[in-house]
Amino acid sequence: MAIILIEFNVEEKDEYSIVKFELKGNITPEVLKNLKPPQINPAKGVVLTGRGPIWLYCFLSHFYHPTRFIAVYDPRIGAVITESHSEKSIGEIIKI
Repeated sequence: MAIILIEFNVEEKDEYSIVKFELKGNITPEVLKNLKPPQINPAKGVVLTGRGPIWLYCFLSHFYHPTRFIAVYDPRIGAVITESHSEKSIGEIIKI
């Protein structure tokens, strides 16, 4: 039985899906080889949130590239748009 080191949770909103992750232990880059993030509706944007290494965020951003936009949640200011294929502007902040 495989040990799950990253647990995902998806919360659906009208314009975007919030993909939350939680690390269940120490992870190394090798975990990316078999990582299967949750599928979401690519017609909506995605907000990524969770405490993890930068390389995990890079992987998730690439995985969700086909979505309307990608935002990264910063608890101090909100979700910051980092990539967009829509009317959303890079650097725009979504209050969550």
